Amino acid sequence: MTDTWQSEIREFKDEKTGRTIKQLTSTGNNVHMYFTENSFDRNRNEIIFVSDRASGEDRAPHESPKLSPYRMNLDTGAIERLSGDVLQGPHTITKTPDSTLLAYTTAEHNVRVMNLETGDAVTVYEEDPAYAISSVPSIAPNRQYVAFCRNEKPPTYVEHGANYAGFKERFYRIKDGRVTLAYLDGSGWFDVFKDTHQLGHFQFSPDDSTLGMFCHEGPWNLVTQRIWFLDFIRREARPCFRQDEQDAIGHEFWTQDGYVFFDDRGPGHDGTITSHRTQAVVTDVAVNENTMIPFVGLMDRSGELVRRIDMPFYCNHYHANPDNTVLVGDDVDDLVLIDIAGEEATLQTLANHKTSWHTQASHCHPTWSWDGSRILYASDHGGRVQLYLIEL
Repeated sequence: MTDTWQSEIREFKDEKTGRTIKQLTSTGNNVHMYFTENSFDRNRNEIIFVSDRASGEDRAPHESPKLSPYRMNLDTGAIERLSGDVLQGPHTITKTPDSTLLAYTTAEHNVRVMNLETGDAVTVYEEDPAYAISSVPSIAPNRQYVAFCRNEKPPTYVEHGANYAGFKERFYRIKDGRVTLAYLDGSGWFDVFKDTHQLGHFQFSPDDSTLGMFCHEGPWNLVTQRIWFLDFIRREARPCFRQDEQDAIGHEFWTQDGYVFFDDRGPGHDGTITSHRTQAVVTDVAVNENTMIPFVGLMDRSGELVRRIDMPFYCNHYHANPDNTVLVGDDVDDLVLIDIAGEEATLQTLANHKTSWHTQASHCHPTWSWDGSRILYASDHGGRVQLYLIEL
């Protein structure tokens, strides 16, 4: 079975802005890490991503393609398969910034950690059939353990598929959610925290192995307190941004300098977009229709709002550059750059992404490189998910 591929990189001009875009892949489906993570290597000109190119099958993004981890040299375009393990899904993989350690959830619902310098892989968590892993395994800064969310499998089956199928139903039916820690040497795992809600988006602080952040998952308009800090010493959770009735919050992530970024869209927004260009749950409210001015915020780890920036634009996800002065966002049709350095946010169209929004894999999830010079995103234009790079 092939383990290496030659460059598939091609360049083209974006038809809307004229900007040069690099298409990095063209074989099978190829998806970068979730926007809370970072596919770029901090030290080398490489990315790590997932692909089904060696599966021997031709599956559409919604047909559960058999994805495994890969590395691409961005200088040569050469692609190398890192493991034959099949992943639970496109966004079940993370790594350390220097790409030494790779953590992922397999199709068998085990969590494995691989040392890319030695090639050794350790299973650190084995499936508990009563629970489903619901977040990317996050590697602690001290590189001693990973943590992730698990949710009970509810008594009655809930569909989970394209266009957020089952999103609302899971929110109501799941009453047992947990944050689980597993040691990287494979010596064991245990639940750090138990809750009465569906949990997701667990992420360690970038510089504190005793502090994490997770969310109460579900339609944003139904969740009354989305973001929580988790103290691993006290095993206590405390609210991050305290919500009021009108807030609809989500897509939280740690910035490089240790703040929590979040998006507040206001009443009637469930945090989704479908291939019909509508929301999945609140279908009577357009994705870009607001009764208040949406805003994004930066929270410090004590729960204080450091910055609030009105955001009179619609984007599905945001990602911040290294000094939090510019955001990249994916609106319904375009990628945009939003300058938030001044008093008012200003927007510039970057490229026309042409994605369908049909599956989570086909969401653009634009992310900055560690140095803020490049943006990586995905699109299923043409029928399969491919990776694209913009150099600024």
